[in-house]
Amino acid sequence: MVKRARLLLLPFLLLSLLRPLHAADGRFDLVGPRIDIRVTRGNETLPIATVPNLQPGDKIWLHPDLPPTQSVKYLLICVFLRGTTNPPPQNWFIRIETWDKKVRQEGVFVTVPAEAQQAVLFMAPETGGDFATLRSAVQGRPGVFVRASQDLAEAGFEQARIEKYLASIRRVPPSDPEALQKHSDLLARTLALKPNPDCFKRPIDTQFTCLTQTGTQTLLDDGHGQNIASALSNGPGSDLINQASTVGVAGGGLYSAYVGAIVDVIRLMGTLHTAQYQYIPAIAFPQDAAMNLRLNTPPSFHNPKSVLVIGLPSVQAAVPPPLRSANANYVACLIKPSVALPIEGAPLVFSTDFAHDIVLHLNTPPGAPAEPDIPLIPDAYQGGLVLQQTPIHHRELHDPKLLKPDPDRSAAPAAPSADAKPAPEKTPAPEPQPKPVLLTGTIQGRWGFDPFTGPTVGLQQLPGAGWHIVKSSEAVPSSLIAGRSTQLQVSSTGSACVHTITAQPNGSTTDMAIAFEHSPGPDDPNLLNLTMPLQHTETPGDLHLAIQQYGQPKADDIAARTFSEPAHIASIELHAGDRSLILNGTSLSQVDKLKLGDLSFQPTPSADSQVSPNTLRLALAADAPAPPTHTDDHLTARVELHDGRVLSIPVVVAQARPVITLLRKSLLSETPNNTISLSDANDLPLSQPVSFTLKSPAPFPRNGQIEIETLDGTLRTVLTLAPSGGLLLQDPHTVVATLDPLRSFGPSAFGPLRMRSVYPLPTTTHEHRSNEPDTAPLASITTDQPPAEPDAPMSDWLPLGTLVRLPTLLGLQCPADTALPCTLNGTNLFLVESISIDPSFTSPISVPDGYTGSSLTLPHPAASTIFLHLRDDPTPINPAIVPTVASAPPTVSPHSHSTSHAESKTPKGPASAGP
Repeated sequence: MVKRARLLLLPFLLLSLLRPLHAADGRFDLVGPRIDIRVTRGNETLPIATVPNLQPGDKIWLHPDLPPTQSVKYLLICVFLRGTTNPPPQNWFIRIETWDKKVRQEGVFVTVPAEAQQAVLFMAPETGGDFATLRSAVQGRPGVFVRASQDLAEAGFEQARIEKYLASIRRVPPSDPEALQKHSDLLARTLALKPNPDCFKRPIDTQFTCLTQTGTQTLLDDGHGQNIASALSNGPGSDLINQASTVGVAGGGLYSAYVGAIVDVIRLMGTLHTAQYQYIPAIAFPQDAAMNLRLNTPPSFHNPKSVLVIGLPSVQAAVPPPLRSANANYVACLIKPSVALPIEGAPLVFSTDFAHDIVLHLNTPPGAPAEPDIPLIPDAYQGGLVLQQTPIHHRELHDPKLLKPDPDRSAAPAAPSADAKPAPEKTPAPEPQPKPVLLTGTIQGRWGFDPFTGPTVGLQQLPGAGWHIVKSSEAVPSSLIAGRSTQLQVSSTGSACVHTITAQPNGSTTDMAIAFEHSPGPDDPNLLNLTMPLQHTETPGDLHLAIQQYGQPKADDIAARTFSEPAHIASIELHAGDRSLILNGTSLSQVDKLKLGDLSFQPTPSADSQVSPNTLRLALAADAPAPPTHTDDHLTARVELHDGRVLSIPVVVAQARPVITLLRKSLLSETPNNTISLSDANDLPLSQPVSFTLKSPAPFPRNGQIEIETLDGTLRTVLTLAPSGGLLLQDPHTVVATLDPLRSFGPSAFGPLRMRSVYPLPTTTHEHRSNEPDTAPLASITTDQPPAEPDAPMSDWLPLGTLVRLPTLLGLQCPADTALPCTLNGTNLFLVESISIDPSFTSPISVPDGYTGSSLTLPHPAASTIFLHLRDDPTPINPAIVPTVASAPPTVSPHSHSTSHAESKTPKGPASAGP
């Protein structure tokens, strides 16, 4: 909460009612008199700037530091109070005449009485009855002055924080907005205040002016300062002080919860007004022994004369500063040239001199060399306690006695006596342990006269070693992807002393600066999170990281490597008991293998990938045992890429799929005029029905289907057990299927066919069965059925064969002279890729694409057999026995009138096509 009320309303609390309320000025910018104060406790004396509290028995040395030309005689009165309801005795009022020569030269010692709780100084111009008047006012209204003492101390603490902020922010160059923002944040954290955020929204040249204006800072709650200016004791006056309100007075803004009580106190102060005196507050800004006073009202030396009210530290037990680390995971590097421990929680440590002789005590482990304490200086500008390192910091301490020669040892050894006993063997001293890289340090110091112990912080005193790249995790992968910014984690024995990190891609001479931040984890406190700017690096390859640490002349190198975008695995299809699985994703050509526990799946050459590049089938080796997988098993697959990267992909085992095997297949009938013999048993003539037998380990269901389609899925048919559906059960495990490719796919079908079994899910509707008799001897295939349901169990695709279309060869006309060419007549000759008269295709005759002629010219064969490469399957060599027609000169076919002139012309060469 904002507590500017104490700065702005204290004038009203101590001024007489003759002073208009709205005329009060909240700015304490008038220089007042100076008083030198020292406090002695036991045998130790401290200046007032380092004394946060007084104790009974303390000796206070007071010395008014007035100029020699001081014309007005000031009476200094030291008063001790003991609460709001217990007026102080008369001997607790000490009269000090500042004009006295002895006082001016030597000062005055005052001892804090045993039951005192507060101490207040009054400075008043000398008049008749001045001392008695002031004493009567305090004894008559002690609670008002108790409250004034507390609020003066609180106002001094708050004003000190603001003054510290203003003085520190002026150290920043006004033209550097980044430094202005950085140091403003550090000051705000250590001093517990909030600068005006609107200042950073202004133009750069006006941000500095805005931040350095008094009143643009919001003071945050400082419980430590409130404890030092302790609350008033219990009693009737406490009800007044516990009141709370939020009031705006004279445009001063928001005020603290004390405002309501202060307004009431102002009314009480009216009874203290006399014709001789009015009271004005003086806020103290201690500096060493000097208590520099600032006023917000010019003092008056005419009636009513001004009495300056000055608060001294309260008489109470010490309240040590509640220091804490701003970052619990922070580790300070002791070999860094400038180190600031990020400490917060006690703004008075940074805005006052109450904390002094602060050191960092190093907690070295047993057996390690002892280390001296390191002095600390509070510096809000740097955001914490700054180490004052000395050259001897890292020197090992030795006992000087061990280095002096032993005079007894330099003398000649004495002869052993007869009664001498052998000396016991000495236990060898333990070898000194090397310096640890990491250790801790505890903040220690003095709070006034009392010692205090602060937080313990992590430290690093040697450069880290053993730098390595941390293995990938889901949050921060270790793979560096060329073409995009990537996060990378590295670690060592200590990471706090890293100065810079650079990277140099392979083949480049330019170093890239790498941004990094400490990211300690529960298992590794030395993690560094690196942001690799690889968005402009398109070529994968080696990458060299150079980590430069403080205190180390040479950088540590880490070898890394950038990769291309890895394969993306969208899903893995694995069914219970399957020996193969399917990957769905992108860039699957990078996959080398997949492991599920001890099972290793290797990519299998499959025609599926030619149709769908986003799928990849992997299978177990032929001699590998069957996988012991079950439905709904949750597994983790390790997908290994060719470049060594490993992807972890979750897998849920799906239900077991149907399994079918192809036992045999055969053509049902021969075409009467078919002269071509297919040499590859896998080739299926389009014009001939085919019958094949399938075996299923499990009973084939009555609603089971056999899907047959081309690899691209554009032609598809379904065989069922329905009448004329193409399937016939021999027994529950054996199915005989009949397929008429021409009727199912049409005359333009060609290429590989594949099949699979599908077990549709049960439906509530009854399947329509035709009551018409089966008039066709072959299967009546349904080609308009929709694709199988995605959730329906399906087997793997099995190759059925390759559909080939055959030309019709009508005859071969050859002249008697074997040196002359022959003419081959037929239809659909464009289905032939090339013809040869020998099986070795020594001189093949190529058929042009889209050939529409009805004859071809070829050399005279030795027999009636010629050899063909078919377009639908050009690899096999298929013999054809063509009937020989009686010798006659080549004639033009009656249908050749529709062909082009070029195609109807009889070719002369052996590799030409005839009419």
